[in-house]
Amino acid sequence: MSQVGPAPIRANHLRRAIGRWSLTALMVNTMIGASAFGVPSLLAAHLGKLSPQAYYAAAGGVGAIAACLAEVSSQFRTTGGPYLYARAAFGRFASIQVGWLLWVSRIAASSAVANLFISYLSQFFPDVAIPSSRAIVLTLLIGFLATVNYRGVSGGVLINNFFTLTKLILLVLLAGGGLAALLLHPAIRATPDTVSPNTSDWFEAIILMVYAYGGFESALIASGEARDPRKDAPMALLIALLTATAVYISLQYVVLHIVPHAAATATPAVDVAKRLVGPLGTTLVTAAILVSIYGYLSATMLHAPRLTLAMGEQGDLPGFFAAIHPRFQSPHLSIVAFAVLLAAFSIAGSFRWNAILSATSRLFVYGCIAAALPALRRKHPSTDAFRLPFGPLFAALALVFTAVLVTRIGIGGLAVIGASSVAATFTWFWRRRKLQSPKAAASTDGVGRT
Repeated sequence: MSQVGPAPIRANHLRRAIGRWSLTALMVNTMIGASAFGVPSLLAAHLGKLSPQAYYAAAGGVGAIAACLAEVSSQFRTTGGPYLYARAAFGRFASIQVGWLLWVSRIAASSAVANLFISYLSQFFPDVAIPSSRAIVLTLLIGFLATVNYRGVSGGVLINNFFTLTKLILLVLLAGGGLAALLLHPAIRATPDTVSPNTSDWFEAIILMVYAYGGFESALIASGEARDPRKDAPMALLIALLTATAVYISLQYVVLHIVPHAAATATPAVDVAKRLVGPLGTTLVTAAILVSIYGYLSATMLHAPRLTLAMGEQGDLPGFFAAIHPRFQSPHLSIVAFAVLLAAFSIAGSFRWNAILSATSRLFVYGCIAAALPALRRKHPSTDAFRLPFGPLFAALALVFTAVLVTRIGIGGLAVIGASSVAATFTWFWRRRKLQSPKAAASTDGVGRT
């Protein structure tokens, strides 16, 4: 049996400290991020009372992508995620494009979360909304997580597991309590605003739901620190997708039928708590939401820097990105670079802008994952990996889903995607020049059997 993946790399590498349930927790924490506390009101504005049912359409498309990812990811045991999959399937140029888009989507998604953190924190401290205070708070909260992960993956895994458990408990209590209140106390029910969605509303709503579901692919960037990604990744993907779908539909229904004029609020979860438990309970719920949102940032800080680590190892970014701390065995310079860019995007952007940017850049990554399934089957038919039943059919469904949504990307999103593509193309030319040297020409392109 053989396995697709990069060629072996130096022995002083990353510690495999992520087991099956920690990988599942990382996916759940990444998928159920700030979107659970911010997207419901945006969906209510677009679709009104149809917004809970719309999750089924999004879940179908995302599920097809996740199914493709389950097979493709099971062929790799090293750090890099979709960047490495594109490299094995389509070559260096495509992998650099995917790497840049994936990095943009991770920075934008995390920046959206950081902005939502400020929105909820302002419930306690209104002054944090002042631009100068906001910049200081964002820098401190990002800096703390960067420090924890700088000191090693074990600390990052522990803090991620804690935040994931806290978030799930909160969301189950909030959604479950809301559903029970609607059943036992009908007087609390609010009538959703009448909305007549047009085609544009549906497409933008589904793109927002792609943002809500997104992140599962990024959790696998850290496969180089997972104990057995071949066996663990498919199960973790299935559990994460089912958990996220149940949580999102329940919470959307609760927000829509408990919060009057749900589309007008920036903090829908807090407004549900106000209606259910009053001022004291609202304070506790808001505090728990802050912990949950921060948990999403902790997950991203754990896996996102591993992308630039992988690109540095393969020579597609400057070598310092691949540096491993001699004591902590962490990609410390990649962590610092990601933290600096995350702080900059968070301070400069807003929740909605970063959410749309993350979703649109992610669509191209998803399309590449789907296309990689048949490509890798042709290249490596005997690979020892998970085989998805009806794999080509799932790949076709995923490609159609992403292609249709790509046609709805706005000018702003296309501009950012274009800028990312230009940067990736320059990176490819830079790398090509390096390969012209005699030493580089004798080396492997990094894709082979192990």
